[in-house]
Amino acid sequence: MCDTLCVIGNDRTLFAKNSDRSPSEPQVVESYMARKGDGFLRTQYLDIPDAAAHSLLGSRPAWLWGMEHGVNEHRVAIGNEKIWTIDDPRSCSPALIGMDLVRLGLERANTADNALEVITTLLERHGQGGSGELEHDEPYFSSFLIADPHAAWILETSATTWVASPVSGGAAISNRVSISTGWTRSSQDVPSGTDFQKWRDPDASVAIADQRLAATCAVVATEPDAVSPESLVATLRHHGGKAWGGPGAPLTDVSPIHGADLEWEGVTVCMHVGDYQTTTASMIAELLPDPHAPQRAWVALGSPCTSIYVPVFAPSGTLAQLGEDATWERFRVLRDRAQEEPEGLAKIRAVLGPVEDALWQEAEAAFRTGLQGKIDGYLSHAWGPIDGALTQLNA
Repeated sequence: MCDTLCVIGNDRTLFAKNSDRSPSEPQVVESYMARKGDGFLRTQYLDIPDAAAHSLLGSRPAWLWGMEHGVNEHRVAIGNEKIWTIDDPRSCSPALIGMDLVRLGLERANTADNALEVITTLLERHGQGGSGELEHDEPYFSSFLIADPHAAWILETSATTWVASPVSGGAAISNRVSISTGWTRSSQDVPSGTDFQKWRDPDASVAIADQRLAATCAVVATEPDAVSPESLVATLRHHGGKAWGGPGAPLTDVSPIHGADLEWEGVTVCMHVGDYQTTTASMIAELLPDPHAPQRAWVALGSPCTSIYVPVFAPSGTLAQLGEDATWERFRVLRDRAQEEPEGLAKIRAVLGPVEDALWQEAEAAFRTGLQGKIDGYLSHAWGPIDGALTQLNA
């Protein structure tokens, strides 16, 4: 399960995603440099021709080749969602999985339109199949949100069948087929004017996705220029009551992990569902039209509520520690503590909140100079206060 959204403003696009996976599965944030195409490329299950790659910053489950979300040097951002359709993913041979397609789209595309073409061409050529779950044999099909500074697409797939709908202003997707007749591009097996809801599995409940979409769609419906990275952090920390906890917000504004008003306890944008699924990583990216402006992103390991959204600069301006399983494990300790202790979350935020605020202020100051030296200076010492906060919390 996941939640992804974007908001297209007058001078930028904001993209955000929470990646919900097994509570025990580490996820890492890494930079990848551009590469020339040569021979074949090994994805999770297939070897395919290597068509070269742009540089990018992405987040992936440590055991997977593909990515849950990321942004490349051309300011294209992509995230995917698990969806249930009338086609049986278990009938498909191992092929490309949704996370492969996210990474390949980032590697090969320089616009959202181009990424849509890349992903759908690969989908039709190589197929979709194979499990994306380490602990369960649970193959599934994916939907995607693809964005750049000027435009975005929702792409929904079922095996090699697909439709794509352009985004106007903003959009949010979750774990359900959401496109009806508003698509403008499709695979050849979808007749013109067809309602893609016909591909939705009628036995799969959409209520748990709709509950989270109510929160993400609320921020999408806001005037685009009023949406900020801080407000997206608050949305990604949503525990079913209200958005909360953006950088600079009062430390008293902590929303409990389990709200009594929830029909499905813990099934929220910031996911906490026992041993089944939690949010294991999160990202926000600011996509600016100026190709010379620094590319900003904010990445969190583990649950957003018990983590720090670390300001980084894509594709290469990240922190090496964010690419280590051990760092993710330290934030997992805090997540487990917050779920077990009624006052645990408030105590954790009292330590992490000021560190997050300070990092955002320092990164903002470096960004405004536009100088690589200032950005490098911020990055060179950013890990120290994070490590200190985790140590203070015995994580």
